Formats: sequence, C-alpha cells, structure tokens
Amino acid sequence: MTAMPASPDDTNVRPADTGTPESPRRVARLWRRELHHYPVTAHRLAYLGIVVLTTVVLYYALYVQYAVATSIITHFHMTYSYFVWVSVIGNAVGAFASLVAGLADRWGRANMVVYGLLIAALLSLLGLPNAPNKGTYLVLFAALSFIEGIVLVATPALIRDFSPQLGRATAMGYWTMGPVIGSLVVTVVTSSTLSFASWQDELRYSGWAGLAVFVPALVGLRELSPRLRDQIMVSLRDRALVEARAKGTHPETAAAGHWRQMLRLDIVGSATAVSLFLLLYFGAVGNFVVYFAATFGYSEQRTNGLANWYWAANAVALVVAGLLSDKLKVRKPFMLAGALGSIAVTTLFALHATEPRTGYYTFAALFVAIGVLTGVAYAPWMASFTETVEKRNPAATATGLAVWGWIIRAVVAISTAFVPVVVTSATPLVEHGAQVKAASVQAAPALAIIDAHPRLFARLQAYPPNEVPPALAAQAAREVGADGLATVRKAQPQLALLQRYGAKVKSAAAQGPEQWRTWWLICVAGQIVFLPFIFVMAGRWSPRKARDEALEHQRAVDRELAALTGKDD
Repeated sequence: MTAMPASPDDTNVRPADTGTPESPRRVARLWRRELHHYPVTAHRLAYLGIVVLTTVVLYYALYVQYAVATSIITHFHMTYSYFVWVSVIGNAVGAFASLVAGLADRWGRANMVVYGLLIAALLSLLGLPNAPNKGTYLVLFAALSFIEGIVLVATPALIRDFSPQLGRATAMGYWTMGPVIGSLVVTVVTSSTLSFASWQDELRYSGWAGLAVFVPALVGLRELSPRLRDQIMVSLRDRALVEARAKGTHPETAAAGHWRQMLRLDIVGSATAVSLFLLLYFGAVGNFVVYFAATFGYSEQRTNGLANWYWAANAVALVVAGLLSDKLKVRKPFMLAGALGSIAVTTLFALHATEPRTGYYTFAALFVAIGVLTGVAYAPWMASFTETVEKRNPAATATGLAVWGWIIRAVVAISTAFVPVVVTSATPLVEHGAQVKAASVQAAPALAIIDAHPRLFARLQAYPPNEVPPALAAQAAREVGADGLATVRKAQPQLALLQRYGAKVKSAAAQGPEQWRTWWLICVAGQIVFLPFIFVMAGRWSPRKARDEALEHQRAVDRELAALTGKDD
C-alpha cells in the first residue's frame, strides 16, 4: 500500500511540484474544495465548526422575521393572513430548494453552503429591510427561504461526511444546535435591542452576522471527494481502510438510482414522523410572538425573552444527548424517552394555554422541560437518520437528506397555512387588537360619559352631527354638559374604530385560548405519530449488543485492511 502524504488535508500538490503560480492556486481554492484524504482531527473539527456557525447565522436570518412579526405587519399594512402566506410560500420554496440540493451528491456541498451564506447575508442586510412594499418583501423572503432549503440539506451532509458513526450523534447534536442557537440568537438580540432598534435594524444585524461568518467559510471550508464520502465510516480507526477502498471506488456507479433507493418507508416515513414531531418547534418559531401577544398581552420583547428559556435548554440538551448516545452507541432509547417525555410536558403546556393567570415563570419551566426532552429525541434521531440512509446507499447521503428537507419544509408550509384555520381568533387580534386596545384607553373618558347616559347617546347616534334636532341637543347639553359633549366629540375617531372592530376583537380574545389549546394538542398528536417510526430506523436498542457489533466491525476492518495491504505489497 502506498504511503500517506504528510498532510492529509492537502487538496493539491505544492506549486513547486507543478510550476503553478501561488496566487492562482489560492484563488482556485475558493471553489475547488475537495479533499482527497480524510482530514486530521484538528482540521476535521474546524470544518465541522464552520458548518455549525454557518447554520446558526442562516437560521438567525430566517427566524428573525418572526420575532418582529407584529412590527412587519404594521409597517407594510399586511393582514395577518398575508403574513402567514409569506411564511407558507417561503417554506414551499424552501421545500423544492431542498430537492435541488439533492444534486449536492454530484455537485458537492461546500460551495452551496459558502455562496448560499453570502446571498442570504446580502438579502438580510440590503434586501428585506429596504423592501418598498409587501409584495417585494414576499419575493425577497422566498429567495431567502430558497437558500435555507439548500443549506438545510448541504450542511448536515457535510456533518455526516466529517463524522464517523460512533461520533455521529454528537456531531449532529452540534448541527441541530444551528436552528436552535439561531433562534436563541434571535430572541437574545431582539429582547435586548428592540427598546431602541427597529425591525429593519434587527434584520440588518443578522445580515452583518452572515457576512462575518462568510469570510472564514470562504477561506476554510472543504469537503471530502466523492470517493471518500461515498463510503460508510464507523469510527476514525476506519480511516486507512476508507482511503484504501477509495482507490477503486467509482462514485458515478455508486450513486446510480439513488432517488429510487431513498423513497422507502424507513426514510420517507421517519422523515415525515420527525417533521410532525417538530410541529411545536415550528410553532415556537413562527407563532409564539402572536400567541403570547394575543392571549397574554406580552410585547415582542417580553415574548422573545421568554423563548430564551426554550432555546437555551434545547441547545444544551442536543449536545448532551448526542454525547451520551455516542458513548452508549445507541439512538433509539433516547428517541423514545425524549418523545414520551415531550408528549407529557407539551400536553401540560396545552392545558395552561387556556389559563390567563398562568405566570411567566410557569411557562419558562415548561419551555425548559420541552426544550430538554426535544433535544434528547432529536440529536440521536438525526444520527440514526443518516445511518439509515447510509444503510441504503452511503453515496446518496445528500439525496436522502433532500427527501427529509423537502418533507420537513412541506410540513412547515402546510401547518403554517392551517394555523389561521384552527386559530381563527388570531386574525382579528393581530390586525386590530393593538388598535382597539389603544382606542379603548384614549376613549375611556368618553365611554364613561356614554355609559352614564346610554339612552341619550343612542338617540344622538341616530343623527349626523350637524342634523341633531334642537330639542335633543338642548337635552344633551342639560344632562351631559358642554365639557362632556366636547369630550365625546373629540373621541369620535376612537369610538368609530371601537364600533367597527371592538366586538370582533372582544369575541376573538374570548375564543383565542381555547383555539390555541386545540393547536397545541395537534402538536401533541404529531409527537405521538413519531413513536412507531422509531422502530423502522437503523440502530440497536441494547448498548451491550451495540458494543459487540462495534467490536465485530473493527475485527472485520482489520481483516479487510490486512488483505488490501497484502495485495498492495
């Protein structure tokens, strides 16, 4: 067997060996990113770190829109339904972008991530904050969602490539922190800055963050060559064998028919199940601001501060669960325990949704519990899913992840469209709730006068202001007084608004908690659907059997490597 080069990360031979000038070589590295040898640990961890950071800032840019939803709706004079459809269309576009990203098995992953990040950053910095109208905003958000759909597939594919199976859950735990930490960054930044920053500023902050991460990604991100990544690597001890096998691998043949191979129950079914399991997560991202504003009167800033508890707990749990899953070499027990616990606590949360006296810290405690339990289930699930795909065909990893990406985006789009159908109260509360509340405060003195003389003002309202009969006007002057009548006249705009929307808003406020409880219970049902699909995925239940299987695998690797080495010699 031929000797390994001293630096396994080198993608090209040195310029001195080829006569290639140093500058063109450096420029070429900005799009020629393939590694022809498996990287040493330090470089591998650096690549994983860049991927995770990229994921964080991309989801920060995507999710910040929802944290300032009420401000965006007000600025563009959107109806709540219109804003919902901005999200629905964005997620639908993202779903089909995920299918396009399935071509990463042939085109590579790294360039999709790097240049997708640049486009997303520019959209957040220059595009969305300067949108002249709501139609342009919708188009730009759809473009941002298209980038997210591609990155949703390409980044976990890179994580899989650089993480052997026995460290996969930990690596996937860090990757799944991307959306979660992105959400946490959103709530931390907005809860800290909304007192002085506009919604446009919040979007620009995410754009600057994207550009800051783009620089190291542009210079440093690499990917394995198809010959290396199209193999199953159980542990880092397999590295020599993987490189030896790569010499005789033909990726074009290995990837043939990969779409057909991925459309199986263990892949499509489990991807659908986890998408339904995450309905509450999608609700937290897209609807918490609306829900807490409408039901409990929380401001955007207060709601985002509350959501910090959820995201922080979820982020920690993802990594801890990944580490434990890798240590015990099993996934399914974590998935089952996390799902059962999440079902129980989410049910408690749904029941508290009808209680206006529920306190801030009660919700915080529930969010911590849900965040932890979701993390316990999800990081091992991501590892198990990539291992299930590898079991079918390791050369079709990006294709399998594209199937998952399409399904999860489609579920988000459909569920987002159904929220206003189930929670009909959200539309009048979001569109007119703040106006009615302000008008009620401003018109309070006038309302007190009207309530003291209901019959008189009922008669007065039957006439235009300049056509009130003299006798009725004289009666009003005697009973109410000139000052009282002036107070009522001054409040006419607010009284007209209350007359037009007040009853609808009052009715919606009464119906809202029950309707939101129904939606949260639908989220519980989604988590229940997740349970049976745990059993069709790859992986062991018993840590002892998993350890025995790992030992047998290592013995097989040693035998094959010895045979290949002897053949080379």
